[in-house]
This record gives sequence, structure tokens and C-alpha cells, in this order.
Amino acid sequence: MNIAIIGTGNVGGALATQWSKAAHTIFLGVKEVTDFKGKHLLQNPHTSVHTVADAAQQAEVILVATPPQIAPQLAAQMGNVAGKVIIDATNTINASPEGYPTAFHAFAALTKAEVIKCFNTTGFENMQQPDYGHVVLDMMMAGSSEQAKAITGRLAQEAGFAHCYDFGKADKVVLLEQFALSWINLAIFQGMGRDIGFKLVRRQT
Repeated sequence: MNIAIIGTGNVGGALATQWSKAAHTIFLGVKEVTDFKGKHLLQNPHTSVHTVADAAQQAEVILVATPPQIAPQLAAQMGNVAGKVIIDATNTINASPEGYPTAFHAFAALTKAEVIKCFNTTGFENMQQPDYGHVVLDMMMAGSSEQAKAITGRLAQEAGFAHCYDFGKADKVVLLEQFALSWINLAIFQGMGRDIGFKLVRRQT
């Protein structure tokens, strides 16, 4: 699968690496192709760097891991992405796109892509290594596109997560961002550290 990574910092870099290992073709979408964060990602297999527009046009799936407030500008830069899947991995903790509650809502309004929220509920360390030895962490997603959910669920497993649970439709996107605050609260504000993660367990009957 051809995947564009818009935002090559910690989260985008971790997922770019995991998906390149899974033999996907990775297009890093950056502002300046000669000067960007995450140049080391070019050492990964199947990985190349492009402008945001070129990366988006060549991809079937577009992961956005940037500050959420620039979502409207990204939507314009990407061009026609109708039918493609946009995975919004951002969180509107300190800022949001003008006129929209989240980046998800901006992309849904400004593009004709299949938009989904995912990879926002834990730290990048857990995307680099979701296997804790005795347990493998889970991921969560939200959105109204069943096509996007099927693709994103598979990509979450290929990134190493045990399962990607359906949090609900687009009306649950804000709730999923609030869920991310739970990890931030425990890891940062409660001092538990970043090596913690979420696992859904079921009682055996």
C-alpha cells in the first residue's frame, strides 16, 4: 500500500518506520524536501521524501501527525484526495483549527476523503514498540467510514498493536481525543512515565 506521512516527527516517524518494515511504500510529505525533521527515516526501506501535495497524490492512505491547527492549510495543499483515507493522529490539546473542533472535522469538511481518527491515544514510544512482553497494547479508532476503519485496523496491527477497537462513528472523535488526555494525565501529570499503555480485557464466561 502507498502511504503518505504528513508530519515526520515522533509519531509520524514511528509509524513510517513500522509500516516500511511491513513492506508498505512510504511517501514522506514535508514543507521543504531538503530540510525537514526525520531525515533518518530515508534509511528505512521503501521510503522517499516529497512535497505534501506530491506525497498525498501518490498515496492511498494519508497519515497526518502535525499540529492540528494547520489542518485547513494541509487540506488545500494536498489537493484532490477524494476516495483516499486520511488518518488524523492529532489532538487538539492546546490548539484547534479555526472554525473546527478537531483536525478530523476540518478534513471531513474540506476534503472528500474517508477520514478517521486513530494513533492519537498513546505516546510515540508505544508506536515504536507496543509489545510489552507479557501483553501487546491495543489501539482505538473513530469515524463514520467503514472503508477507512477496515484499512486503519489492518495498519494498526501491522504497526504491532494487538487490536484496533472501534470507538464509534464521527460523533465519538472528540471523546477519543479526550481519551488521549487520560494517557497524558497518567504518563505526564501523574508521573507514571511514558512506558504505559492501554489494553482492553474481557472477562471469560
